[in-house]
Amino acid sequence: MATTFLVVLMLIFAQLGLVTIAAAIAASGATLRGAPRDRAALLSFMSGITADPQHALANWGDPDTHMCNWTGITCHRVKQRVVQLVLSGRDLHGLISPAVFSLSFLAVLDLSENFFSGIIPGEIGGLARLQQLSLSRNLLEGSIPAELGFLRELVYLDLGSNRISGHIPKTLFCNCTSLQYADLSNNSLAGEIPSANECRLADLRFLLLWSNNLEGPIPPSLSNSSMLEWIDFESNRLSGELPSDIFDKMPFLQFLYLSYNNLSSHDSNTNLDPFFASLRNCSHLQELELAGNKLGGEIPSLIGNLSSNLLQLHLEENIIFGPIPPNISNLVNLTYLNLSNNNLNGSIPPDLSRLMKLERVYLSNNLLSGEIPPSLGEIPHLGLLDISGNRLSGSIPDTLSNLSQLRRLMLHKNQLSGSIPPSLGNCINLEVLDLSYNQLTGRIPNNVAALSSLKLYLNLSSNHLEGPLPLELSKMDMILALDLSSNNLSGTIPPQLGSCVALEYLNLSSNALRGPLPGSIGALPYLEVLDLSFNQLAGTMPESLQASSSLKQLNISFNNFSGTVPTEGVFAHLSKDSFLGNSGLCGSIIGISRCGTKRAHRFMILPLILTLVGTPCLLCLFGCPMFMKSRASTCLQSFHQPEKLDKEEQQKQDYPRISYRQLMEATSGFAESNLIGAGSFGHVYKGVLRDETNIAVKVLDPKCGGGISGCFERECQVLKRTRHRNLIRVITACSKPDFKALVLPLILNGSLDSYLYPPVGPSHGLDLSQLICILSDVAEGVAYLHHFAPVRVVHCDLKPSNVLLDEDMTAIVSDFGIARLVKQDENNDITNSSPYNSITGLLQGSVGYIAPEYGLGGRPSAQGDVYSFGVLVLEMITGKRPTDALFHEGLSLQEWVKSHYPHDIEVITSQAPLRDSSLVDSLYYKKLRRELMVELIELGLVCASFSPALRPTMINVAHEIALLKQDLVRHGIEAVEHSSTPDSSF
Repeated sequence: MATTFLVVLMLIFAQLGLVTIAAAIAASGATLRGAPRDRAALLSFMSGITADPQHALANWGDPDTHMCNWTGITCHRVKQRVVQLVLSGRDLHGLISPAVFSLSFLAVLDLSENFFSGIIPGEIGGLARLQQLSLSRNLLEGSIPAELGFLRELVYLDLGSNRISGHIPKTLFCNCTSLQYADLSNNSLAGEIPSANECRLADLRFLLLWSNNLEGPIPPSLSNSSMLEWIDFESNRLSGELPSDIFDKMPFLQFLYLSYNNLSSHDSNTNLDPFFASLRNCSHLQELELAGNKLGGEIPSLIGNLSSNLLQLHLEENIIFGPIPPNISNLVNLTYLNLSNNNLNGSIPPDLSRLMKLERVYLSNNLLSGEIPPSLGEIPHLGLLDISGNRLSGSIPDTLSNLSQLRRLMLHKNQLSGSIPPSLGNCINLEVLDLSYNQLTGRIPNNVAALSSLKLYLNLSSNHLEGPLPLELSKMDMILALDLSSNNLSGTIPPQLGSCVALEYLNLSSNALRGPLPGSIGALPYLEVLDLSFNQLAGTMPESLQASSSLKQLNISFNNFSGTVPTEGVFAHLSKDSFLGNSGLCGSIIGISRCGTKRAHRFMILPLILTLVGTPCLLCLFGCPMFMKSRASTCLQSFHQPEKLDKEEQQKQDYPRISYRQLMEATSGFAESNLIGAGSFGHVYKGVLRDETNIAVKVLDPKCGGGISGCFERECQVLKRTRHRNLIRVITACSKPDFKALVLPLILNGSLDSYLYPPVGPSHGLDLSQLICILSDVAEGVAYLHHFAPVRVVHCDLKPSNVLLDEDMTAIVSDFGIARLVKQDENNDITNSSPYNSITGLLQGSVGYIAPEYGLGGRPSAQGDVYSFGVLVLEMITGKRPTDALFHEGLSLQEWVKSHYPHDIEVITSQAPLRDSSLVDSLYYKKLRRELMVELIELGLVCASFSPALRPTMINVAHEIALLKQDLVRHGIEAVEHSSTPDSSF
């Protein structure tokens, strides 16, 4: 009889794919029954835990403790069988043992928030009484077992936040008819969402599939689950039209998240009406998210007929056009409205003021025009208003001062005029005020300057403000960043600014400030960046600057400072770039006049030298049109001097002459053993001059498109006009009819590309502060090219191999072989003056980094460089090249990042070229690192936006990364990380 029973049992198990465990039971002679069998199964489960479980499972296996009293165990009161195994958050490592199958009375299995790895055992499908299965937040891999489809009593299923791949089994959404909660989110699931009209999950209320790789349309059979309350398909690759006949059958729907997919609207992506019409029956709808789908069409007027319970509406990052419908104001309970990064036009509806519960409004980066409605000041709970990056004109309405809860006001990048309303000083909770890049005039109101509530930043740059700096600025004792640059401010810098004790960033450049620099500025305890360039400041530099322990960057160029440049403190790390245009300064920094020496007589014969030498290379560097007819073999240096330097400063430059023979000698005849780099525009050799100067010689390839002279002249034209600590400097150049070369300083650490992807062995990695500092250096260098160089430049080929790292890991942007000189328009923005294609007739740049608009006939532009920079950011935080095989089948690097963001940061950064800090085990450090990585991911994605109009300027990018650097220093991470060992991995 017993034998017959075992045979039958084996057949049943075979049907369920459970032969292995059945055989094990048979082998044991089936001697264990009831509670002893459960106890044996639990001990077998514990044996699969590889890490020491004693702290979590201390009483398991104790002969003096009954099984039902073990940690995490609940038994049936009468039968003493295990009905619940709950070990959530116990820091358990190892594999999930198939022995759990023997717990035949088990109703709840919760192993969430541990470190279980391996696969999900299919044997779990044999737990016929199982109602709740939670394995979320582990390290599980493999596919979802089809056997889970046999759990007909299953009500709650949570497999989220693992590493599960493969397709979703059809049996799961067809056989588990009792299912109410299904969470498969934050994994790597692929394929389509299973659908079959005959399958009805009538009780399903929660379906969470966000952050996977799911494809295809939203299945029509979803309409069979009319009880659904929460649908989250965000961050997948779903495609097709937004359904018009699914959600109308879900009267209980409260949360619908479809953002960051590839969905479109009806009628070839021009009509949103059918979808919004299908939501009118969803009377309980609270949140609707459709961001990042590139949806087209206008916002239909029937949006005002949606549920009056709607709290949040996300339509950002699409291509929605047309006006904002006034009847959106019918959504009277709305607290969050985001329509940013679209193509909306027309004016801002004054009726928005009817949305009395609004807390955050984002209308930025659209084409909105007209004036800011004064009625916006009537929204009592408004805490954030961002209408930047539009075409708004007129004055800033006084009524905004009525917003007592306002914390962030961003009106930058518009065409606003008039003066800054003094009444804004009444916004006593304001933390951020950004009015930059407008046409504001008049003085900075004392009331605004006295806003002691400002905690993050005040940005009034790039306007037409005038008058002195208000003394009331000293009341901003919590502000971190103050930017008043590029205005017409005059007078002296008040010493009272030293009361802004939290200040980390101060930019007063490009004004008409005069007088001395108060010592109180250098004494600011946390000041890291100080830019006073392009003013009329005079006198000596205060000793407090040298004594500052926090100052990292200083720029006092193009003023009237005099005296000796110190050599200690921040000055020990500065180059002459920080002091240009101050004829009265002297010191030991290379490129600045030596104190107490007279060198002018050396340059009295400069005209004679120029006449005698007369090299075409020198003529090229000074823009001579006869450059192309050169026959000389030596060149002189003229790269280091911007056009704004006066003649006296120009005469203080050395012009080293290096012949072709000297270059041959230095590089051993351009020997292959000295070859350190090669590209489409030439080869780079290392060498050593007779004075033991280490150099890199970039020899231009004769096959360069447009002729060798075209490549050489273009790089000469760029480099002679640019000078910045994060841009390559040139020692000299050499030209012959068949040979042209640039002589550069040898950068010891090579390129960022060779550092990230060494040819032999793994990368040693970067610590977090190095990564952020490198990105900051690149951003600063490119921002200079775009906005501050005497002649604006578009690099056109920004990538890791064109970023060099010097001995202290400072990043230097190099290789201007395909760069473009550009001009400024009337708005001080740069526009290209060259055709879109390069001289070779090909796209500008390198595959993977080329902005998409270049392939559509677009011209090289600053926005193209921003795109390349965004790809560079994503490459550095993912450890993946944009040309990796992963991205060959239509999936770009940024699309892959989007598919995992924001819910799977760990997957995005799992291969990042980062090494652990000595604080890696600190929860505080982990939290800070995650926050910074999230900031970088967001920055990379917005920079690499498909539409150029959505990308920020490099000035803004550099500013954002500077704030991240400040976060590191403020939390003491920089010093700690630099002391960590380089051989650990992230």
